[in-house]
Amino acid sequence: MSSYDVIVIGSGPGGYVAAIRCAQLGLKTACVEGRETLGGTCLNVGCIPSKALLHATHMLHEAEHNFEEMGLKAKAPTVDWKQMLTYKDKTIETNTKGIEFLFKKNKIDWLKGWGSVPEAGKVKVGDEVHEAKNIIIASGSEPAGLPGVEVDEKTVVTSTGALELGKIPKEMVVIGAGVIGLELGSVYARLGTEITVVEFLDAITPGMDPEVQKTFQRMLKKQGINFVMGAAVQKTEVAKGKATVRYKLRKDDSEHEIEADTVLVATGRKPVIKGMGLDDLGIKMTERGQIAVNEHWETSVKGVYAIGDVIEGPMLAHKAEDEGMAAAEVIAGKHGHVNYGVIPGVIYTHPEVASVGETEATLKESGREYKVGKFSFMGNARAKAVFAGDGFVKLIADKETDRILGCHIIGPGAGDLIHEVCVAMEFGASAQDLAMTCHAHPTYSEAVREAALACGDGPIHM
Repeated sequence: MSSYDVIVIGSGPGGYVAAIRCAQLGLKTACVEGRETLGGTCLNVGCIPSKALLHATHMLHEAEHNFEEMGLKAKAPTVDWKQMLTYKDKTIETNTKGIEFLFKKNKIDWLKGWGSVPEAGKVKVGDEVHEAKNIIIASGSEPAGLPGVEVDEKTVVTSTGALELGKIPKEMVVIGAGVIGLELGSVYARLGTEITVVEFLDAITPGMDPEVQKTFQRMLKKQGINFVMGAAVQKTEVAKGKATVRYKLRKDDSEHEIEADTVLVATGRKPVIKGMGLDDLGIKMTERGQIAVNEHWETSVKGVYAIGDVIEGPMLAHKAEDEGMAAAEVIAGKHGHVNYGVIPGVIYTHPEVASVGETEATLKESGREYKVGKFSFMGNARAKAVFAGDGFVKLIADKETDRILGCHIIGPGAGDLIHEVCVAMEFGASAQDLAMTCHAHPTYSEAVREAALACGDGPIHM
C-alpha cells in the first residue's frame, strides 16, 4: 500500500493537468489510468487525432480546389488512407509520450489500471489499495447511446470507430449535428464520402449564436454535406455490411430511411462513473447523472473532488484543465478559480467556428440591452488572399457601458482569434479598448478590431 497527498483518477486533460499542478505545489501525487497510454479520450481518440485528420483533409481540399489558381500546377494528390491513419497515430504517440515525460519530470506515479473509491481516503487499483489524503475524480466521458441504435464500431460507429475505419466509405450518415459529428463529417466529405447529417433539432450546433448556426450550415451545404433537420432516429439496421437508418420527421410524423456504408453516432457524451463505487460512498449526483460539487470542486464526501466531464458544464478539454488546476490549488490551501463566463468553444471545420460569452439569444432572454459590432472577412485582405473570405466576426457589448459580453467568429483561424476577446473579457475591457489596440496588418485579427470599431462609429474597411 502506497500513501499519497493526492490521487487523481483519470489522465485526460483534466486529470493529468491536475496531477502536474498538485506536484508543482509540493504534493505527493499519483494518477490512475487504465489505458496503455496517458491523455484520456482527448489525446487518444478525440481532440488530437481528429485534428490530425482535419488538417490532412484540409490540405487535400487546398490541393484539389486552390492550388491551380495559385499557379501550383500538378495533379491532385491521391489519398493513401492507411498512411493518413499512420500520420494520425504518430500524432497521438508524440502527445501521449509527452505526458509520460511530464509525469516523470514532476515525480508523479502512474498507477496502471482502473480506479475505484471503496471509502474516503482510499483508492483501489486492481487488487491494490492506496491511501490518499485527497482524491480527484477526473474519469471523463464516453459516447452517449441512442435507443434502437446498436454500435458495433465497424458499420455503426462512435467517434472512436470513425477515427480508424478500414476504408473510406462511399456514404455516411451522421446522427447528430453537434461539434463531433460536423468535424468528422467534414473530414470524410473532403475524402469524397457522401455525408448526410440527421439532427433532431431544427438548428445545428445547439447553444451557438443563431446567425452563426445559419451561416455555418449554409457553408457546410456548399461543401457537399446534406442535412435532415427535425428528425428523430428510430433505429438502425445492419445487413451485408450496409446500415439503414430509420427516422421520423417531427413536423409531420412521416417515416423515412437512409442507407449508408457507415453510420456515425454523434449524439453527445455521458460521464464515466460506472464501477467506481460512488453510490456506496454516498457521493451526491445531479439529476442528469453528473457528480455534484461545491464551489471548490469538492463532492459531498470530504476530501473527494471531481472535475471535467463528470461534473456540470460544457464537456471541453480546456474547461477540465482549468478545473484541474483550480482543484489542485484548493487542495494545496490556495485559492482556486475558474471564470465560467469566459470559456471559449471551437469547432475545427473549415472555416473554423469559435465563440465565447453571451449570445444575442441569451441576452434577449435575460432582458439585458446590448449592441452588436459585425465585420465580414470579405473586408479582410489577408483572408481574401487565402480563399477564406467567407464568414464574419460578431462582437457583443453592453449598450450602456460598452463592456464586451461575448464574441462569435466564423472564419479563418477563428479558434485562435477568439482568445484576444477572452483576454479582453478577463480584464473587463470595453469594445473601444479593443478597437483602439493596434493590430498588425495584414492579419486575420484585424477583423476582430473592425468588429470592435463597428460597436462604435463603424468599421474602416466596410
